[in-house]
Amino acid sequence: MKITLKNNSKNINSENIVILKKFMGFLQDELPLKKDITINFVEGRNGNMTTGVRRRSEIEVLSGGRLLVDIMRTIAHEWTHEFQYQKLKLDDTKKHQDIGGPVENMANALAGIMVKKFNKENPEHEKHIYKNHQEHQK
Repeated sequence: MKITLKNNSKNINSENIVILKKFMGFLQDELPLKKDITINFVEGRNGNMTTGVRRRSEIEVLSGGRLLVDIMRTIAHEWTHEFQYQKLKLDDTKKHQDIGGPVENMANALAGIMVKKFNKENPEHEKHIYKNHQEHQK
């Protein structure tokens, strides 16, 4: 399985990329995907996207003006949806309840768990993960 990153955001610098790649490796260990995936970091929202969206093996993540921990949570949430489609055989053509439904609740819960577990296993990244975006610009 290959992960392709597309960075179209000023908020994702080289230090962030190192941490995000490590986080994605962690996600692959915890929620393994078989098919290749592309993760695209964008500065602003596209279409109906809130903070992220998964479209058939591509994840788009809003990264402008957000803490790295929030970006990681979005990645984990959308990664969980990809896992649901690849491993749990959810039908990609069916609309699922996006607030309070079992598919969305699973993604919300696992995203929080994955971020907390990664932080616990990688305490050396904690300060950077919670660093304000404006601090990066200084």
